[in-house]
Amino acid sequence: MLKGIDHRLNADVLGTLRAMGHGDYLMVVDTNFPADSIARETPVGRLLRMENLTAAQAVQAILSVMPLDTFVPDFAGRMQVVGDPAALPEVQAEVQVEVDRAEGTARPLPGVERFAFYDLAKGAYAVIQTGERRFYGCIMLRKGVIGPEA
Repeated sequence: MLKGIDHRLNADVLGTLRAMGHGDYLMVVDTNFPADSIARETPVGRLLRMENLTAAQAVQAILSVMPLDTFVPDFAGRMQVVGDPAALPEVQAEVQVEVDRAEGTARPLPGVERFAFYDLAKGAYAVIQTGERRFYGCIMLRKGVIGPEA
């Protein structure tokens, strides 16, 4: 255990978040996502896990240490529901609350079509699979910056 670090962040996840640079993005995915095969195509090269957490719990822990990129419209994203791209499933609404809380402002998560989300994931820095069993618990988070001290 470390002071000031969310206990849900394991060593693999913390090391990866630390290594990421501005603009790199991270995929936080549910248990149904083809995470292992896609994770092999990322710079990390292997799947990271936060398997006892929901999508919102994992995002909350990640955003406790990682800033989002506020300079771009795709600061984050969510997998769209097939056949109903405007739908916002409960799992994604919960993640939206955590993103809004971390950023201190409401900024809707852009939707990404399912197969485009898979392609996006292949270019991610890393893939983290959660224990989320609800459908569409798949989120992209783009790393921002921490400015210099005043």
